[in-house]
Amino acid sequence: MEEKKFDLNSIIGFVLIFGILLWIMYQQQPTEEEIAAQKQAEAEQVEAEKKAKTIENGQTKQTTAEDYTNFSAMDSTQRAGLQSKYGAFAYAMSLPSANKEFTEVSTEVLDLKFSTKGGFLSEVKLRDFVRFDSIPIYMVKDGNTEFNVKLPTTDSRTMNTSTLPFEPTVTQNGGNTVVSMKLKVAADKYLEYRYELKPNDYMIDFSIKSQGMDGIIDGSQTIDLDWAMTQLRHDKSVSYENRYTRLTYRHEDGKIDKLSQMGNDDEIIEEVDWISYRQHFFSSILKTDTPFPSATITSEDLVEDEAVDTLYTKRYTTKLALDVKGGELAQNMNLYYGPTDAKILKNYDDELVESIPFGWGIFGWINKAIFIPLFNFLSGMLPYGIAIIVMTILVKIVLSFVQYKQFLSQAKMKILKPELDAIRTKYKDNKLKAQQETMALQSKAGASPLSGCLPGLMQIPVFYALFMFFPTAFALRQKSFLWADDLSSYDVIAELPFSIPFYGDHVSLFPILAAVAIFFYMKMTTGQQMANQPTQEGMPDMAKMMKYMIYFSPLLMLFFFNNYASGLSLYYFVSNLISIGIMLVIKNFIIDENKVLAKIEDNKKKPKKQNRFQKKMAEMMEQAEQQKKVQQNRRK
Repeated sequence: MEEKKFDLNSIIGFVLIFGILLWIMYQQQPTEEEIAAQKQAEAEQVEAEKKAKTIENGQTKQTTAEDYTNFSAMDSTQRAGLQSKYGAFAYAMSLPSANKEFTEVSTEVLDLKFSTKGGFLSEVKLRDFVRFDSIPIYMVKDGNTEFNVKLPTTDSRTMNTSTLPFEPTVTQNGGNTVVSMKLKVAADKYLEYRYELKPNDYMIDFSIKSQGMDGIIDGSQTIDLDWAMTQLRHDKSVSYENRYTRLTYRHEDGKIDKLSQMGNDDEIIEEVDWISYRQHFFSSILKTDTPFPSATITSEDLVEDEAVDTLYTKRYTTKLALDVKGGELAQNMNLYYGPTDAKILKNYDDELVESIPFGWGIFGWINKAIFIPLFNFLSGMLPYGIAIIVMTILVKIVLSFVQYKQFLSQAKMKILKPELDAIRTKYKDNKLKAQQETMALQSKAGASPLSGCLPGLMQIPVFYALFMFFPTAFALRQKSFLWADDLSSYDVIAELPFSIPFYGDHVSLFPILAAVAIFFYMKMTTGQQMANQPTQEGMPDMAKMMKYMIYFSPLLMLFFFNNYASGLSLYYFVSNLISIGIMLVIKNFIIDENKVLAKIEDNKKKPKKQNRFQKKMAEMMEQAEQQKKVQQNRRK
């Protein structure tokens, strides 16, 4: 092993090298004069950079609030930069509040975040509700809302409030929370957004007012309020949610209209009372005490492919004209962020509840007068799924007389079938005469195909009213029943690894049950109707078409309702089961064909007085018969 020795020469070499390095560093150290000159150069460079921000190519550029904190302490160049860009509003840019981002306020039902920039709500959270995936419901979030007042000024500018800083203050007013956002041009001159929040209330009192702005705002020009919102998705199916997402408005002394449900649409309207941005089960509504003179509204459909467009449904924009009186703005309004729930909206004036799509005309009246109160009563005592079943039973009991009329008509036609076939055989070469004799026989017997059709038509208003009721019933939202976890959305018993056009990527059980029930109901009713029809030419084709309908209707139900509210499918399933039961009871225990036959024979013996329509039809047939005879004689 080699013995280690102390190497003195190496130590001396390292010391010399270290000393030389220290000497070099000492020689390169700047003198005091050089240090002073360097500091001066750096100061001049900073000053040059500041001037470069405000002056470029001879034009004054914007200087942001972050550059300055005190307008009076700025030098002439700095003040000129702000005033050139903002005019009288340069004062607002210099306030300390210009650097504050948000002011947060909460009530029992709302969490609100007010943006200092623009003075409007930058976040609205509903505290009592969550999305389909348990994430809290946000009406406003991540810049999906724009709110701006375009202010024409007397120095020929147009200022956008959405880009300017507002000074926030929060106070209490008799239990209410007041948030004041002021855009100041001086200590006592400002444009104010005032929000007053009430406990347990989704409606916010909102006003836009100005003070001391008559010499700044140019009242001779139109002042526009722009309100835009991109609707955030909340439901499990974005396409289903989009179907019930719609812009609704009231204008011209109470007229309530809507933009197109699908696709893009726009409209220019006058005397506007309120605008509702409905997102299926939640709405953002702007209403006013004094109608807006005019408004331009648009709706843009953002859902083209459900697999891709999963964040938003529609984008709405509104441009409203504000009134200026005495050179000042003063517009009292309200903002509603909350559920599209009839129970809540009916508490407010101006018919806000009409923003819910109950259906038009008589269909909407049936929902508002009957089904909504009835369901609210039942669901107050029973689980929601059971309440649907009980309501279905009550509806079917009320409409059972309709089914009775239908089956009574079928029984009469069944009894008359041999006689009707005999008439068609006797007059097989004279269809007009056969039709005339058929009508005469049916009239004497008190049996007519129309008597079976008309009662069926009475069910259409009820059918359509319930079709509109279930998808918009807020009470059903996220309420479970059996395997369905949300009666306001589709139920899922199996997920598919692919998507079937018009059907979806899942299998819902309630539509399958409803389709099976409809199949058996149509099999019983349609088969009976076809058996009772008199034999005539063309009937085989008609029978074939009716046979196809027996299979086509359930299939259509299966595809169409796979993405609809499971509460609606539950209703149709139970409804058709009850209809089958009622039909069997009427057929086997209520209608006695022997009694019906005896009554028909009695009706035949009685003189039958024709009504005006029947007389007219008989005259027309008689004239047609005479014309046919004349034509036959001429040919001979």
